[in-house]
Amino acid sequence: MTDRALVVVRAGALTTVQDEGRPGHAHLGVPRSGALDGPSAALVNRLVGNPRGAAVLETTLNGCAVRPRSTVTVAVGGAPCPVTVNGRPAPWGAPVHVPAGALLEIGTVVSGVRGYVAVSGGIAVDPVLGSRSTDLLSGLGPPPLADGTVLPLGAPTSLPARVDTAPQPSPPAELLLRVTLGPRDDWFTPEALRTFTSRVYRVSPAGNRIGLRTEGPALERALPGELPSEGMVLGAVQVPPDGRPVVFLADHPTTGGYPVIAVVRPQDLPAAAQAAPGTPIRFLEVRRR
Repeated sequence: MTDRALVVVRAGALTTVQDEGRPGHAHLGVPRSGALDGPSAALVNRLVGNPRGAAVLETTLNGCAVRPRSTVTVAVGGAPCPVTVNGRPAPWGAPVHVPAGALLEIGTVVSGVRGYVAVSGGIAVDPVLGSRSTDLLSGLGPPPLADGTVLPLGAPTSLPARVDTAPQPSPPAELLLRVTLGPRDDWFTPEALRTFTSRVYRVSPAGNRIGLRTEGPALERALPGELPSEGMVLGAVQVPPDGRPVVFLADHPTTGGYPVIAVVRPQDLPAAAQAAPGTPIRFLEVRRR
């Protein structure tokens, strides 16, 4: 019987298993999780013939290296980076044939932050609450990859896409996040609201899968004290005591006590996943429909 598995040779800075996440469990205190750049994960799955929701690898900054125990087709997308098979250059953003025992190396990103690696058949770790995603906050799902980890693979269900390369959006030179103000915008002064929607912030290196942290002008409170803990949603812009906005991403907590000044449109969050530290950020207010 064919041994369908990947052996992790180099885990990289942070490589996790991700799929479309586990929405619908916030009432249990379980975040959504899932790939931060969902469109990139879906694209590499399509390139290797997987269903959209198959589990992939999400890498961070310096990629990873894996060795399949059987012949597989892979595709690498998301943040542009060099790809090699046994030391020979291979295309990024296209299906790649990797023989059994060959070393697939995903290198350091040229721009952006997170890469996505799909393997024909998908990563077949055991699902938890319907998802194979690693959740860094709750600890659900498989742990982040370590050197020597062996990942089972599923059986391929379709042929790889017949393309030379697939177009993908470039990581943002400037991150524009459309926001709807509220529900706690009344906790901030009028000047703070003007600052929030008119001044330029920058992506902080302190961010992670839980939230994108910002550097820039502090937002002044109109009300003292703190809120009782209340529900948090994906894209919530929470303002902690230092006054710098934090945009909640896939592994965000399901409750929190700091006021939420606004919520980011879901369509803008994949770009936030690829915004490198130092990237300028603008928050653009859009009216409720």
